[in-house]
Amino acid sequence: MAWNDPDWGKKSSGGPPDLDELWRRFNQKLSAMFGGKGGGAAPAPGGGKLSAGLGLIPLLAILIWLGSGFYIVNAGERGVVLRFGKFVEATMPGPRWHFPYPIESAEVVNMQQVRTVEVGYRANVKSKMLKESLMLTDDENIIDIQFAVQYILKSPEDYLFNNRHPDEAVHQAAETAIREIVGKSKMDFVLYEGRAEIATRAARLMQEILDRYKTGISISKVTMQNAQPPEQVQAAFDDAVKAGQDKERAKNEGQAYANDVIPRARGAASRLLEESLGYKQRVIANAQGDASRFKQILVEYSKAPKVTRDRMYLDTVQQMMSNSSKVLVDQKGGNSLLYLPLDKLIQSTGSVSPVLADAPPAKAPEPAAPAAESTLRTREAFRSREREVRP
Repeated sequence: MAWNDPDWGKKSSGGPPDLDELWRRFNQKLSAMFGGKGGGAAPAPGGGKLSAGLGLIPLLAILIWLGSGFYIVNAGERGVVLRFGKFVEATMPGPRWHFPYPIESAEVVNMQQVRTVEVGYRANVKSKMLKESLMLTDDENIIDIQFAVQYILKSPEDYLFNNRHPDEAVHQAAETAIREIVGKSKMDFVLYEGRAEIATRAARLMQEILDRYKTGISISKVTMQNAQPPEQVQAAFDDAVKAGQDKERAKNEGQAYANDVIPRARGAASRLLEESLGYKQRVIANAQGDASRFKQILVEYSKAPKVTRDRMYLDTVQQMMSNSSKVLVDQKGGNSLLYLPLDKLIQSTGSVSPVLADAPPAKAPEPAAPAAESTLRTREAFRSREREVRP
């Protein structure tokens, strides 16, 4: 072919240069740079290609070394670049490049990954770690607590360089915080109503400890997995809990009974008080009315004593007779009294007045006495009538 023709590059036609000649010159210059002998010595047959291959090796090595500095930071991650072991910068997500090793190195840290530390157990609540879970309360009781701590990273630089084992630091801070809070709390508060509050306080205290050590960690959640007395005293504790429940039940029943009885007693007392006040007002009013009436009668009596006395007598008799269903009629010029059974007459007619309806039922008429006894009674009545003093 044309490029294999030795006289092809010497033609004056202005064609392309000889590639072999160019490659030969490049190899000579490269050999001179690395201490080889340059000059016009003719290379051995096939030596040009060998020297060219040897010259590409360092170039390829340099390219590979430079290419090793490329790295990719995914979303939610941060790249940390170190130059001779010293922090240089933190890179954002995307394709990045740094000077290759040993000048610089890069480490990618996941910032959004939720890490978990377990205290008092491992992988399962039944796999207890009694050395971590047994804690002493303020009232000198021992309880068994298992909880989990979830956290994320907020500073990759602090996480990588300020602590040798940051995850172990989280574990120790969590155990320290829980022991401090439980040691200041009562047993019933830890086991029942205070579990959520204890988790919140523990998360706050752990964050303060980790920030003080500059770990670059942010506590996201503390979950109480289990809180109970030790297994050795579980039966006795169950009995105590049952007794406490019985106490609360009896207390609630007593409170319910009190809530039922006390309002009734207060209502009855209020009713009696109102009735007594009403009776007081009624008695006072009656007394005042009687006094006023007596004064008025006294004025009239002083004006006409006889008329007033007769009127009072008639009013009294009318009041007494209005409550009776029996009527005795005195016949003028006769020796006997006529008895009228008005109660029987009213019942037979069906018309009952309010006064007569409220009156007690009349007794049945007595059987007729013998003639001698009736005559004696009539004489005695006639004599007593003659002895009556007329006004």
